[in-house]
Amino acid sequence: MPLLDSCERFFGTRDLYTVLSVGRDASDADLRRAYRRQALLVHPDRAGAAERQTATASFQVLSKVHAVLIDKEHRALYDEQGIVDEENDTITQDKDWDQYFRLLFKKITVADIRAFEETYRESEEERDDLRKAYLDSQGDMDKILATVLCARIEDEPRFVIFLETSIKAGDLPTYPAFRKESKRKREARRRRYRAEAQEAEETAKEIGLDGTETSLTALIKKQQEKHQSKMESLLDNLEAKYCRTNKGSSGKASGKCKGKK
Repeated sequence: MPLLDSCERFFGTRDLYTVLSVGRDASDADLRRAYRRQALLVHPDRAGAAERQTATASFQVLSKVHAVLIDKEHRALYDEQGIVDEENDTITQDKDWDQYFRLLFKKITVADIRAFEETYRESEEERDDLRKAYLDSQGDMDKILATVLCARIEDEPRFVIFLETSIKAGDLPTYPAFRKESKRKREARRRRYRAEAQEAEETAKEIGLDGTETSLTALIKKQQEKHQSKMESLLDNLEAKYCRTNKGSSGKASGKCKGKK
């Protein structure tokens, strides 16, 4: 099936940029980050047996889209004429797309996660993400904490101060959900986060998490056997945000994660 037809079938659009959720001015780094983020969502390894075939096909299409857009000649042709030259071309032909993905990105470790958190917290990048989360959620603190990377319940007072200061300066609008949040909702959120933190700690002890890549993989597997917890979000989405290619370059993309103390 032609690539554009496959895009419409599996992603509901014939626009390659929309498949990756990037703009037409996206840089190569933007494309790489977007591809990693989307691939983590549709990768066959994350699908159950019933969805594995569809997930595999979606992942292959996504990988082909990235391969086309990352190639200057193919991208120029698509930008100018809206077509993909698939005749006698090796870029879009079937190949081991899982290997293609793994050659671009290395697996992250617990040490990578901790290093990222240290540089991300209270950085301009975190502040940008916080502003965006506030606007996207229209001031809903539940959604803000679920969106901003590595956000913990302990960060809420710091976030509130920053947002209130930005509102007073006229940099952000005022939303009722932020200004008039009920005490009951705040308390329910804190109870939920405390319960999730305790569960994550118990799970880490149960499987003997020691900071190695092996134990990190074991934790992912253990959490997947349970419900979709915040710890799984940390591992999956921080991969999308904090990754390096084999050549040593690094990239960041948005997502959500819950850090540990």
